[in-house]
Amino acid sequence: MTFKILAINPGSTSTKIAVYEGDKLMFEKTASHSTEALAPFETVIEQYDYRTEFIKETLAAENITLESLDAVVGRGGLLAPLESGTYRVNEKMLHDLRGALYGEHASNLGALIANRISELYGIPAFIVDPVVVDELQPIARISGNKAIERKSIFHALNHKSAGRKVAAKKGYRYDERNWIIAHLGGGISVGAHQQGKVIDVNNALDGDGPFSPERSGGLPLQQTLAYSQEERWQKNPFYRQLVGKGGVVSYLETNDMRTVEAMVADGNTEAKIVFEAMAYQVSKEIGACAAVLNGEVDGIILTGGLANSASFTQLVSRKIQWIAPVILEPGEDELLALNEGAQRVMHGEEEARQYRGGVTNGK
Repeated sequence: MTFKILAINPGSTSTKIAVYEGDKLMFEKTASHSTEALAPFETVIEQYDYRTEFIKETLAAENITLESLDAVVGRGGLLAPLESGTYRVNEKMLHDLRGALYGEHASNLGALIANRISELYGIPAFIVDPVVVDELQPIARISGNKAIERKSIFHALNHKSAGRKVAAKKGYRYDERNWIIAHLGGGISVGAHQQGKVIDVNNALDGDGPFSPERSGGLPLQQTLAYSQEERWQKNPFYRQLVGKGGVVSYLETNDMRTVEAMVADGNTEAKIVFEAMAYQVSKEIGACAAVLNGEVDGIILTGGLANSASFTQLVSRKIQWIAPVILEPGEDELLALNEGAQRVMHGEEEARQYRGGVTNGK
């Protein structure tokens, strides 16, 4: 039996949708939303009707009827910490997303739009592995100051999907081995995967780990505090200088790594050292994860858009290939990963989890 599933991934300035029958892609579209189109909306939640109607109109134009769907799955947003898995959309989840209780991001709309379609057509709605998946071991939560606990915020959907894909190619299950997985994109997250659990990972959003094309990563604390007190940052969002305008873009005024590689090829010495420094920091984080796993590492997986860069992955591989085999799984297909999570539940391979708004979320 095959199930027809609609996958929805709202981004800050885009909406990605796809329809699958089983693992077969039937339709896919990515639409960019202009600044002018989004300008009337002061908050993400106010875009709800606009994005929902866009999806309905797009599918109607392709003669894809919502009545033909068996399920709908949305990108999970900022919720309370939860275990990895596929979650059925419920009222508690909707309440937390509508109120942006754990933060505001376009991905919060995924579950809300999926729920609207679910209610209209009587089909189940799910989310899969949102960025707040939290499987940290207790020792990994200690920050060094009792007032601050380390948090798990990372590219969980692509981490888990890449782990499953690589394991399947090698003929065993993702949760039967230990992996280090590095998602290399606009943000960078490097996680220690022990028998299917991400027991340690850098917080890829709030300032931890390697710098990335547009995020600063971990910074010297005293200098950062002093910098934040400068008069110019009292009038401008300092946080945006760290997330969005940090990392590579702060040095080279671009977050496009293809442009950076072209600058390196043209002999730009600053571009060369920044490019190599980012690979250096990723390599250090991978080494740290090897220590977390006591050196018992079956493979190091490099994934995300930057894993398509041969020059970048070579720089990283040279420093860490002594730890374990390096495996490239470039790119990120979030729509496919959403579909796979929903299909596993529909086929009875996994039980849908229930969101309860706390770290004990699960079955």
